[in-house]
Amino acid sequence: MSDLSQVSLPEDKPLAIAGRIYRSRLLVGTGKYKDMNEAARAIESSGAEMVTVAVRRTNLGQNPGEPNLLDVISPDQYTILPNTAGCYTAKDAIRTCKLARELLDGHNLVKLEVLGEEKTLYPNMTETLIAAEALVQDGFEVMVYCSDDPLLAKRLEEIGCIAIMPLGAPIGSGLGIQNRYNIRLIVENARVPVLVDAGVGTASDATIAMELGCDGVLMNTAIAHASDPVRMADAMRLAIEAGRQSYLAGRMPRKRYASASSPLDGTFF
Repeated sequence: MSDLSQVSLPEDKPLAIAGRIYRSRLLVGTGKYKDMNEAARAIESSGAEMVTVAVRRTNLGQNPGEPNLLDVISPDQYTILPNTAGCYTAKDAIRTCKLARELLDGHNLVKLEVLGEEKTLYPNMTETLIAAEALVQDGFEVMVYCSDDPLLAKRLEEIGCIAIMPLGAPIGSGLGIQNRYNIRLIVENARVPVLVDAGVGTASDATIAMELGCDGVLMNTAIAHASDPVRMADAMRLAIEAGRQSYLAGRMPRKRYASASSPLDGTFF
């Protein structure tokens, strides 16, 4: 009989980003909802404490007289994570981060994403590396959307990014985690939080990401495009919690053959 007491279980480290501890490991977006009210209700149901906002597509005060998202998603309640969605060059991404810092009174925490082309929204890693280095040097705390290349992920960490965010599948695809081996390698090599960003379609996908050892998951479309976004947000909250608990508990070994649930060793007939 194996001695389960000798099995090394993962350390239960809290999720720490930019000097703050987060209870929730689910990060959510604010786009694609039918209106701001639905977004607010879904975000509340998700239990998320960090909310990402596309600066180029959302009014954070740069358009006076128009509805301001910050009137619904209060910075007093949530950590606002401005992102560079829609940027295709390092130059545009850097400019967008500087705009966000100005709009949010010196806020340095940003999510960097530099896209390659419109069909896949796959990250342009050459431009991402250029932007990441410039932003870190300028004092930004950079969480970075990236490919699932373990070497490039490590390079972003070395540059000074505070969180690595590999895609599980293309943005908005809902295909689920298609690259488990690569994501697991990134997790094993990282000394900063690793969060799956993009590809989640349903609650089981979020659980898989957490069972791989990821520190969290960021999602938007999976919730916003559900038939009932508020209910799906709650499902995602529970899935993240279950996946984290499963990862910490340590799964049973995979075996090629059956093993009786009630062994007969030591029994008498």
